[in-house]
Amino acid sequence: MTVLKLTTIGTSTGVIIPKEMLSRMNVAKGDNLYVVEAPDGSYRLTPYDPAFAAKMEKADDIMRRYRNTLHILAQ
Repeated sequence: MTVLKLTTIGTSTGVIIPKEMLSRMNVAKGDNLYVVEAPDGSYRLTPYDPAFAAKMEKADDIMRRYRNTLHILAQ
C-alpha cells in the first residue's frame, strides 16, 4: 500500500504521485486522471474516462446489431 500526502501547491491542495505509480497507470505529465466514486463511498483514480467507456459500449452494441447493414454500406 502506498500512502500519498496532501501538499500545498500554490493556492491549491494537491498530491504528488510517485513515478512508479504513474508508470504503472501508463500516464505522464499533462495526461488526465479521472476520479470515480464507488458505491461503497470510496474513490478510484483511473486514466480511463468512464463516460467515454459507456459511449463505446453503446457503439459496440449498435455495430453488433447492424453488422450486416454496416458491411453493405462499407462496400
